[in-house]
Amino acid sequence: MTSKFLMGYILLSSIATASLHAQNHFRFKENKSMYHKGWIDLNKNGKEDIYENPNEPVEARVKDLLSKMTVDEKTCQLATLYGYGRVLKDSLPTAEWKNEIWKDGIANIDEEFNGFHNWDKFQTTPLATNIARHIWGMNEVQRFFIEQTRLGIPADFTNEGIRGVEASMTTSFPTAINMGMTWDRELVHQEGQIEGMEAKALGYTNVYAPILGVVRDQRWGRIEEVYGESPYLVAQMGIQMAGGMQEEGIAATAKHFAVYSDNNGAREGLARTDPQIPEREMRDLLLYPWEHVLAKVPLKGVMSSYNDYDGIPISGSRYWLTDILRNKFGFKGYVVSDSDALEYLFTKHHVASSFKDAVYQALMAGMNVRTTFVPPNNMIMAARELVKENKLPMSILNSRVADVLRVKFELGMFDHPYVEDIKHSESIVHSEAHQAVSLRASRESLVLLKNNDNILPFAKTINKVAVIGPNATDDDYAHTHYGPSLTPSVNILQGIENKLGKDKVLYAQGCSLVDKTWPESEILPQPLTENEEAKIDSAVAIAKQADVAVVALGGNTKTAGENKSRTSLNLPGHQLDLIKAIYATGKPIVVVLIGSQPMTINWIDKYIKGIIYAGYPGAKGGTAIADVLFGDYNPGGKLTLTFPKSVGQLPLTFPSKPDAQTDKGAGASIKGLLYPFGFGLSYTTFKYSNLVITPKTQNIKGNISVAVDVTNTGKVAGDDVVELYTRDLLSSVTTFEKNLRGFERIHFTPGETKTVHFTIIPDDLMLWNRKMEHVVEPGDFKVMIGHSSQDIDIEGIFTMTK
Repeated sequence: MTSKFLMGYILLSSIATASLHAQNHFRFKENKSMYHKGWIDLNKNGKEDIYENPNEPVEARVKDLLSKMTVDEKTCQLATLYGYGRVLKDSLPTAEWKNEIWKDGIANIDEEFNGFHNWDKFQTTPLATNIARHIWGMNEVQRFFIEQTRLGIPADFTNEGIRGVEASMTTSFPTAINMGMTWDRELVHQEGQIEGMEAKALGYTNVYAPILGVVRDQRWGRIEEVYGESPYLVAQMGIQMAGGMQEEGIAATAKHFAVYSDNNGAREGLARTDPQIPEREMRDLLLYPWEHVLAKVPLKGVMSSYNDYDGIPISGSRYWLTDILRNKFGFKGYVVSDSDALEYLFTKHHVASSFKDAVYQALMAGMNVRTTFVPPNNMIMAARELVKENKLPMSILNSRVADVLRVKFELGMFDHPYVEDIKHSESIVHSEAHQAVSLRASRESLVLLKNNDNILPFAKTINKVAVIGPNATDDDYAHTHYGPSLTPSVNILQGIENKLGKDKVLYAQGCSLVDKTWPESEILPQPLTENEEAKIDSAVAIAKQADVAVVALGGNTKTAGENKSRTSLNLPGHQLDLIKAIYATGKPIVVVLIGSQPMTINWIDKYIKGIIYAGYPGAKGGTAIADVLFGDYNPGGKLTLTFPKSVGQLPLTFPSKPDAQTDKGAGASIKGLLYPFGFGLSYTTFKYSNLVITPKTQNIKGNISVAVDVTNTGKVAGDDVVELYTRDLLSSVTTFEKNLRGFERIHFTPGETKTVHFTIIPDDLMLWNRKMEHVVEPGDFKVMIGHSSQDIDIEGIFTMTK
């Protein structure tokens, strides 16, 4: 036992003694004789076996351990045990655990002490909220598996974390759609590193992130969890997030594989099935991020999805989980089910005759671990029965278990199963340095949609500001599932008060986020009640007293999220009535939109001079919004979503096929978009010039270099996102009108010019030809560089030859 480990062990033991004295809780006697300098006697036999030797190759350790495991021990590595308050009834190990099925081990324990209890309930016990107590609790649970099971196989502590580690005290980032709107690879990489550091500091060894879905319908409730509509952008951000996480010694488990984010009609709830997308587009759009992330980052985990594709459920398909994921994309980690994805083979898709048959199909397909919110017993017992019946080959069982063990060895869990340095953990979790990165992310994610007559930024010398709207004080988006729950946050009202002082700020809610009959009111609008009219009147009254009004509208966790797809993209409730009433006062108005989905804000776009889209800007969102409103930060975010004018235009996403979204020839429908993919304004302006493409003619296996000069032509410093698109001008099959194939976010001082460089590689130009071969076809290609997917500033042509 190393001196550092011993000191940590003694400190944790003292915490344990005090905690158990207070709780009168059972505790297994510590087996200190297991711990040796440089290794742990996991099977308690008094000698260093191959699997216990950190100097042995991982594959040798896996093989040795497998040879020692019984069928009971192997099958325990096929299931997840959900943590305390979810499935586990005991917060800490009890004597009864020696009689539970996990006496022989477990693959992973999910969401242990992470604070989440249910969608609107959080745990506030010291094991969830106090870092030292939390670490002691995690170590106590792990100690059971190390010391009280025959072979001492550690549990993989998994957790959610798509905007920071899901725990009560961790650093909170904007949600993924906002991180996409930063267009900042380095920033997303930092987020991944911080998440990895904080997860490991709290005892979590595996985090379920990033999500590699691609938005295909703006009504989809889970847009907040993904980076946007472009598969290229999703891949680039996924590489940075996963790479940053795994650099810090934890596993990144990406989700949801595969073809998940194209639910028919964007339906959610139990309807996450039957994606309607042809194979060529499915490969170009939905598989693209997976292939490219796995090419750059050796993901240690993948979560298999609920849905089918072309009639075949993904989680029971060898083609998807083995042929594509492992053999083609090179995945070498372990696959967990997305909650009931395994059960759905039997209960939803009806391709399995029983639960046991579903277990058989999933294991044969390539799933490793069933992960859902019930005890692990039925999964483990079904697998044992399948082995006993000689239906599940031992070679398959060994292969599935080996994948799980391999990840545990690679993460060092057999050699360092505990968090050893509490002081270090306390110093980095939600540290000031990490919070500074979070604030930077909140600022960079904000998108300025409109700024007529330079209404923004407001002068800080202003006398009175009216802050109005249901989202002025609602920052629930920073405290919901899949991320930090109790991290302190700043809402819009607080951000403005902190900026100007409370004496300069007036506040009225004006209306609720939704009305009493919502969502039915989306098809059967209800008139304002007397109380609702009074709330709007009070907001009008304070607007009249102020010099300017900031009106915070949009959606929030009531209107979007998992199981919350929309039937309309209009502002819910009576928000439109509110903004019309404030507009009638004649006061200068800026609307701040909160919400993960695009909104059909046609009236606001026509009449309100200033609009900011804030998405879900994280715990620091109110501060960042105030910084933009009053000129302390120049917004530079760009949309990664298309804003339609009506849901009647859907589907309407980027990228699109030639003329697939044109308005030409349409005589009975509205025309155009509100805001295109890649759009976003600044307090300054940028000009592109001097496009240089070299070489102009290249072999299909060679690269193309592109350079362009970018000049800040305005009077203030700011960031510009330079977007590069390509188009295949003549091809054997139809291809997208524009493919995003490069972007850079760069800071410029006033008048400054910088040359921005891009490299187009053959992979950027590939298509699936008529034989379904993935190739670069010789011919001409257009390069387009612009301020958005529609606002192209400069373009050129190059030729690829055989």
